[in-house]
Amino acid sequence: MRVEELMTAKVFTVEPHDMIDRVFFLVHYEKVRHLPVLEKGKLVGIVSDRDLYKALGPKSNSNAIEGGPKSHELHVVPKKVMNIMRRGVITVAPDTPASEAAGLMADHKIGALPVLDNGKLVGILSATDILRVFSKLEHAKEAREKRIAEGISHT
Repeated sequence: MRVEELMTAKVFTVEPHDMIDRVFFLVHYEKVRHLPVLEKGKLVGIVSDRDLYKALGPKSNSNAIEGGPKSHELHVVPKKVMNIMRRGVITVAPDTPASEAAGLMADHKIGALPVLDNGKLVGILSATDILRVFSKLEHAKEAREKRIAEGISHT
């Protein structure tokens, strides 16, 4: 199985000069956990929900960020993405074996890998993508084992 079979092709991205309120919006409303940072179409970093909450401080629950339960106005620390993003991003190609990508994620303790094809971002592979496939494979294996066991007991 290859990365291109598992990755998410629709990738939300940000730019280094974007304010982190854009990151907050994508994390909070689009439920995105990892955002590649592109500058002129080139991958220059990645920012995660953890990076965002670390930048916002210990009281960064949604009420504090939004200004309280009765406020609809967004109040986020005025920082730019470049101040919280991680550089030196580990990436994979679409044809990378999924097992190799999973190993990279485990070895480096990261939750997502941007997928680049000739330097262009074409997707992102997250731990959730890998777990989803693992779960399907395990369910199929269990179902097959159950059918075999039932076939043996009926003979």
